Amino acid sequence: MPKASAKSALTAEPATYEAALEELEQLVARIESGQLPLDQMLAGYQRGATLLAFCRQRLDAVQDQIKVLDEGQLQPWTQE
Repeated sequence: MPKASAKSALTAEPATYEAALEELEQLVARIESGQLPLDQMLAGYQRGATLLAFCRQRLDAVQDQIKVLDEGQLQPWTQE
């Protein structure tokens, strides 16, 4: 049973952007330490890729919601 819990933890979607970012930072630190066995390093890398995609998706969604008033019309916000 512990393997099922560990696997579901690896595939669970984070509750928030901040939670995903924190988990990603912890994963990077563990991977960079060089102390993980190869199978755990691979699992960590895969989880990190999932978390990164989640963070990017959230940031894209927020960027789409940010609007700038331009000549009386709402325009998508663009970063210059």
